[in-house]
Amino acid sequence: MSRRVLFIQDLSSSLREECGLALNFVSECAPWDSSLPERLRKQPLDLVVAVAVPGRPSVHDFFQWLAKTPIGAPTLAVLSGDDDLMRAAAKAVDDFIVVPFRPVELQHRVARLLGGETDDRAKAAAHERLTRELALTGLVGRHPAFLHTIEQIPAVARCHTPILITGETGTGKELCARAIHHLSTRRHFPFIPVDCAALPEHLFESEMFGHARGAFTDAHRDQKGLVALAGDGTLFLDEVDSLSIAAQSKLLRLLQERTYRPVGSERFVPTGARIMAACNQDLERLVQERKFRSDLFFRLNVLRLHLPPLRERRSDVVVLVRHFLETLAVEHGTPRKNIAPALLQMLMAYDWPGNVRELYNVLQRAVVFCPGTKIQLADIADLPTAAQSPKLLGGNFREERARAVTAFERSYIEEMLRRAAGNVTQAARLAGKDRRVFGRLMKRHNVRRDLV
Repeated sequence: MSRRVLFIQDLSSSLREECGLALNFVSECAPWDSSLPERLRKQPLDLVVAVAVPGRPSVHDFFQWLAKTPIGAPTLAVLSGDDDLMRAAAKAVDDFIVVPFRPVELQHRVARLLGGETDDRAKAAAHERLTRELALTGLVGRHPAFLHTIEQIPAVARCHTPILITGETGTGKELCARAIHHLSTRRHFPFIPVDCAALPEHLFESEMFGHARGAFTDAHRDQKGLVALAGDGTLFLDEVDSLSIAAQSKLLRLLQERTYRPVGSERFVPTGARIMAACNQDLERLVQERKFRSDLFFRLNVLRLHLPPLRERRSDVVVLVRHFLETLAVEHGTPRKNIAPALLQMLMAYDWPGNVRELYNVLQRAVVFCPGTKIQLADIADLPTAAQSPKLLGGNFREERARAVTAFERSYIEEMLRRAAGNVTQAARLAGKDRRVFGRLMKRHNVRRDLV
């Protein structure tokens, strides 16, 4: 007997074909509307595939309803990476897959769910994968040096020892720390970020450890410090290299003894907080210059992660631009804007001293002030002149034209594949090209459908 699968989606696509023609099932499509709950209650189904659409209230309402109402059939959610949708789906579905995905991966998920593997362990595994996806959402990139760091985060999150995160300003050190926290068993406790550079030296001890009533003038009551607020969660010390030697010695006891004494108090208080620290300077050099205590450095440098600057992973500029343009479109409630290929090449040639944060700010201004649907050089005229240096314009006319054509073709191919969720046949159809010709273009520009 054929099994019945319902696809909830707005537009017709090749998703049903990608689920695997070898699987013997009858499929139907249903739009995202208010009639879904009634249809799911009355119609016997073997699987529901919900293709979630960001920004549509009915999708969130459906996941909330599904979390409270068993429908007797397993549910697979196809998600775009939107944080709100992922959180809503986490409480409702049996499994999920994030766009872009490989067809073979989708087929495996469908076959597993149709086989009835929807026990508590499978649901727990799906929830764990979704939690990981949520934690790592903000860390975007595909460069091997960047991925090497990101792949270490789940392992680091399982430990309870101090962590030192290094990298230039704007590389995402706090995002990395938050990802570790949310993947750890401390995720239900507070994450307390501390900007060490903004703490005056004479207030460091009181801010960090709190104070007792009567400890000084105007201390009319006991006051908790940042360590106490962290509880059994995470205390993140950003720019720890900016602390004075005196403040470093007070922090050392916290790491050594796992206790602290509030100002004016007569007793030491134990803490269960995990300590993470970040710096944008070379701590080894500061230790040699006697500007940072060596014993504190060794206490902090137990587990270490390094985030490379954007100029060392220029290929990630393309990935980040696409991610930020999608994110900004949702934030501003506007259609997604594209970027001119020549401008994209220019952005890749820039050294980005402010790293990912600077790139995001430049794109945010461009999205706000760009009147059309494609961002041109004129829309980011405030970018420093380094981005417009002769790095890009050093050859003759023929060389520069060939470079521009290459940049356009690669960008266009990636965009078509993104719209087709990695399906080469569908992407070729959107581009008006024969599939074999489109495949040769992919090979020429080294574009892989599973990385778009």
